[in-house]
Amino acid sequence: MIKKISVFASAVFVFAAVLHADNIVDEIVARVDDFIITRADIERGKVASMQELKDRYPGGWEAKWNDRQKDVLRDLIDEQLLLEKGKQIGITGDTEVVKRLNELRQQMGLETIEDLEKAAQQQGVSFQDFKDRIRSQIISQQVIAREVGSRIRISNDDVQKWYQEHQKDIAAQEEVKLSELLLSTQPPKPPADKDNKEVQPMPEDPAKVAQAEAKAKQLLEELHKGADFAELAKKNSEGPTADKGGDLGVFKRGELAKELEDKTFSLKKGETTDVIRTKQGFIILKVVDRQDAGVPPLKQIEDKVREAIYVERLEPAARAYLTKLREEAYIDIKTGFVDSGASPNQSKPVIVASADAAAANSAKHKKKKHFLLF
Repeated sequence: MIKKISVFASAVFVFAAVLHADNIVDEIVARVDDFIITRADIERGKVASMQELKDRYPGGWEAKWNDRQKDVLRDLIDEQLLLEKGKQIGITGDTEVVKRLNELRQQMGLETIEDLEKAAQQQGVSFQDFKDRIRSQIISQQVIAREVGSRIRISNDDVQKWYQEHQKDIAAQEEVKLSELLLSTQPPKPPADKDNKEVQPMPEDPAKVAQAEAKAKQLLEELHKGADFAELAKKNSEGPTADKGGDLGVFKRGELAKELEDKTFSLKKGETTDVIRTKQGFIILKVVDRQDAGVPPLKQIEDKVREAIYVERLEPAARAYLTKLREEAYIDIKTGFVDSGASPNQSKPVIVASADAAAANSAKHKKKKHFLLF
């Protein structure tokens, strides 16, 4: 459990990496209508953004960070504008927050939401802050989906054009997705001797070999009669994938032993091999799915093409929408800081927010701070 919580903390509670100390002096960097963004908010945003890049591009995140960090303030302003819009159109995210927390609980192997809250507390993270963070993300996503995504129209001609222009991108290598059912012939591994040296493994027991082969042939016959492969694997397989119904994953040409490649790549989706003798025992493989080499027919990937077009069009459309929201809002940025998403048509508030307004807004941050106004 400690290990799970540790992984959870690094992956999900990353925004807690910036410590929240009481009674600290925090500098206001920007105002978005009645909401303020502080230097500490920017630092938290940098931590979260950097971690996201590390997760997505572990081998080259540094180069991408040089470009990303200039957009941290922009992203914080984007989020506040979307949250305000969400309030106006009645998006609360309540149901989705509960669903997201429950999914996280299941991923961590925890029994209840209370256990999830305890896991957060053990990491020194406010569970309420964490839920608020999830809620903000959900509301932002739903506002964009409703106000921007729903207006994107993709015609059949658009799909056909994209398909023709991206032939090289969508060309696939031949690959198969396999499941296994293994009957082991291996004797139990002997324990190390008194000097902690490995002992030579015992030879296979001919009786066990015969028994495993007979069992494998019986299971193959059941499969030919229509038995469910995954269920048989869960009940009978002695391989490490038994609890997953024998799922081995996806293999391209050249990634399997030659004998296994020849036997599996010649099969159609849903077909199984005969019983195959291996060093581990007797194995039956099923081709759960397959992808032929070359460009797949448009009919086969039309939904994916539409999704690719949608993603391509969503980002610029969302940026245009956020520019419009900026022009309708009062945004004031402290000298020395830059909103990379600013519009030249933005208006600044005529009256600078008072200390009382800043204090009211600080309650939204749930922190006790002294603010340096500008």
